[in-house]
Amino acid sequence: MEGKWVVALQLMVIMMMASMLNVSKSMSLCNMSEDGLNACKPSVTQPNPVDPPSPQCCQAITGADLNCLCSYKNSPELPLLGIDPTLATSLPVKCNLTPPANC
Repeated sequence: MEGKWVVALQLMVIMMMASMLNVSKSMSLCNMSEDGLNACKPSVTQPNPVDPPSPQCCQAITGADLNCLCSYKNSPELPLLGIDPTLATSLPVKCNLTPPANC
């Protein structure tokens, strides 16, 4: 479960960073487009998170470079960016995602 939590946290940090930086539509992070990152945002923010995550969110996570996402696992930015860690940890499970073993 810890590996899934780490992947979720990394994904959310990247998503919020892209949103804050106003990344262009043609740019991607860890193989996720801005649209994919934004598709997951409603599922990890309070006060009314979307559950289950949208098919677009799960598709974006499925196509993401999970090893790249793992490189963000120690980022302290998640709570500072308004992401609920409990919601973030549940995202991979809700999308039927298995993180890499080394994450």
